[in-house]
Amino acid sequence: MQDLFSETLLAGGPHPSLGEHARTYERIIGSWVGELHNHMLGPGVPVASVEAHFAWVLAGRAVQDVWITPARSERSPGSKASLDWYGSTLRVFEPASGGWRSVWTDPVSQLRIELLGRSQGDDIVQIGTRGGRPIRWTFSQIRTESFVWEGHILNADGKTWELEVEMRFRRSPR
Repeated sequence: MQDLFSETLLAGGPHPSLGEHARTYERIIGSWVGELHNHMLGPGVPVASVEAHFAWVLAGRAVQDVWITPARSERSPGSKASLDWYGSTLRVFEPASGGWRSVWTDPVSQLRIELLGRSQGDDIVQIGTRGGRPIRWTFSQIRTESFVWEGHILNADGKTWELEVEMRFRRSPR
């Protein structure tokens, strides 16, 4: 059953219909490990481990990921982490908007966030809301072996963005 599910979900690459739009997330397909800095808890917060896995799915018409913090290698029953995420995002290209509609769902934290992602220069910028406030999630400094992910929330002034979470990833050796 598990093999059949994986076989029908996973795809070897992007569907040809995506054309150049496949490049938006194609650069981060694979497995990543890194360090998470939670700025929401103030200065001096310990760095947490994080892992993320990205794959083409649904006959190459979508990109799905799994984000886990703390990383599975550091999880133990009953442990309490300042951030406990074990969630997934499904990204589907929407021709009408020219962007990628994304839904992040995390059953641990009970978060569900919808975003619209687009390439902006070399970055991927995803805009959405959380609790009625605008958020911006950005993939930047994307290289073959590394990238940075930052999560910002718009301040009450409606002009400035506050950094909430920063993650620095490197490609997983396995």
